[in-house]
Amino acid sequence: MRTTLTLDDDVAAALKQLRKSRNASLKDLVNDALRRGLKDVSNRTKRRERFRTRSVALGQLRVAGLDNVGEALAIAEGEAYK
Repeated sequence: MRTTLTLDDDVAAALKQLRKSRNASLKDLVNDALRRGLKDVSNRTKRRERFRTRSVALGQLRVAGLDNVGEALAIAEGEAYK
């Protein structure tokens, strides 16, 4: 099939660089990129399994509140935190 594409400047520059490094035709590069992109897009429609995080009991909070950061650091790291 023959068609006309309008490429963005960055895409055209990337294709030009690939043509030089791979010594390939523009047609082959565009077809390969479209095949890979279409395959990737079609694979994304699959429903993914939900990721679940298990909760862990960490014990009681040693600090009454975090309003006083100095107090929290003193408890966590000792008085030498400064």
